[in-house]
Amino acid sequence: MKTILTGLRPTGNLHLGHYFGACTNYLKLQNEYDFFLEIADVQALTDNFNNPSKVRENVLEITKDLLAIGLDPKKVHFFIQSKIPQIAELTVFYSNLVTISRLERNPTVKTEIAQKKELFGNNGESITYGFLGYPVSQAADITALDGEVVPVGEDQLPLIEQCREIVRKFNSIYGDTLKEPNYVLSNTTRVKGLDGNEKMGKSLGNAIYLVDSEEVISKKIMNAVTDPNKIRKDDPANPDICMVYYYHKLVNEEENNQKICTECKNGSRGCVACKKELIEVMNKFLEPIRERRKLYDDETVKKILEDGSNIAYQKAEEQLKKVKEAMKIDY
Repeated sequence: MKTILTGLRPTGNLHLGHYFGACTNYLKLQNEYDFFLEIADVQALTDNFNNPSKVRENVLEITKDLLAIGLDPKKVHFFIQSKIPQIAELTVFYSNLVTISRLERNPTVKTEIAQKKELFGNNGESITYGFLGYPVSQAADITALDGEVVPVGEDQLPLIEQCREIVRKFNSIYGDTLKEPNYVLSNTTRVKGLDGNEKMGKSLGNAIYLVDSEEVISKKIMNAVTDPNKIRKDDPANPDICMVYYYHKLVNEEENNQKICTECKNGSRGCVACKKELIEVMNKFLEPIRERRKLYDDETVKKILEDGSNIAYQKAEEQLKKVKEAMKIDY
């Protein structure tokens, strides 16, 4: 089997955006590849360096979420990034192969820097060396595990290209040592937030999390954005701009969705009734995930992470040995 590698930052629980945007793809890929899944705690510290407790607490939380959706620890090697010191060493080596101007031109990095400037309003002075250089660290993640395939969304493609550039540069200088990774795109577009925002995000407060209780789900959905032009219960509405209908299409049966769409357009369906139906369907969808999550206590998850990290460590050590030999620093 070819090696596939992906990673998630432990900064909070998984939400529906993660599930439909990436995790459903993981469930398929775990049967087709030698799958390494990195809990990227070091990368999470690039913008959470002043809150390490948040990162540490979420290492177990996000791993439980991944197990709860159906990822099999017999098929997937779950590992913690900071347990693989070879990644940090490779990051240092690769940092000599990338200019600052190239990192600043990376479209993914440019977008995130612009977001930080808008958030902090200090003309980018809060951007750290670690944040700017995280594409280099990602290249180290991939090549440390000899990753041949990386599952990504379209917004992450520039990071894969950056990795491929680093690999080509390394091989041109030191000889054919590293593999250029390919990518597999998620077949699901980005999931919108409850507020209609194009992105569902932890920091935006518009997400439904896989761990949300029935009560929390109910409260969130009752506050979801609907067609603002529907004033009275019997007014016809446009389901295409209604977030309640949007989520029905994610978790409800197609036959039901057709009925909901028709009733919404002809005014025979009120928003409150539609929200209550979505609450019921959403909880039914999440219930198996909640139940599987109960199977994984802290000690069980720690053992899964320890076993996966040991396998990743051995593979990374072999890769680092090859790199050092190529660079003539294998003293």
